[in-house]
Amino acid sequence: MIDVHCHLTEDVLLNMLENVLREARDVGVRALITSGTSYLDGCKVLEIADNSYVYASLGLMPYYSEDPEQVTRLAVENRERVVAIGEVGLDYYLGGRETRQRQQEVFRRFIEASKELDLPLVIHSRSAGRYALDILIGMGAERVVMHAFDGSASEAERGAARGYYFSIPPSVARSEQKQKMVRRLKLENLLLESDAPALGPERGVVNYPKNIVVSAEYVARLKNLSVERVVETTTQSAMELFQIHF
Repeated sequence: MIDVHCHLTEDVLLNMLENVLREARDVGVRALITSGTSYLDGCKVLEIADNSYVYASLGLMPYYSEDPEQVTRLAVENRERVVAIGEVGLDYYLGGRETRQRQQEVFRRFIEASKELDLPLVIHSRSAGRYALDILIGMGAERVVMHAFDGSASEAERGAARGYYFSIPPSVARSEQKQKMVRRLKLENLLLESDAPALGPERGVVNYPKNIVVSAEYVARLKNLSVERVVETTTQSAMELFQIHF
């Protein structure tokens, strides 16, 4: 399995990183992509990324006000060590019109950067799935992962029709919305993520990359497939999208 989205630089994981990675290996995780959420966090990501087991994705959370060009420059300077731009996108859960306009401008800049660097995008779209898809499709983005998508299944199908991927976290175990989305999308449009330390199978409990086993098992159950097929297909898709080679 490949965990396409986690946050290993969060203190709760970073302080016991060796154990976290060992436990992930023990359940069959072959690689992890850890996403930066700011410039300083991106620098931490690059410190722990070894491009053999842990890979780097650099981004900026939509509700952070810092200059996106700092993160873009960091990605340019470390292009050979970065496998994606993200997480980036929109978050309409909080904030008014001015905040949303700023988020849209920054999001468009990162989409442009992904094209310039020939890197896929990992998208945050909390309470903004339809709007994020509108911008992505409107700008012709092609290599896209919608991380922990919380929109409707029909909106997910609109993205899947463009070849976008939807990464499924362990919270699928307790989310009817994500279960419905998994049923509706083709396996070829799904990936596995932990989003550790968030979005675990139990609400309010620290999540770990090893829990993508839960994601794989639920996808298999919901689609009436073997876990082996789910693992094989999602791993191959992730390897091709992020250019990860074992």
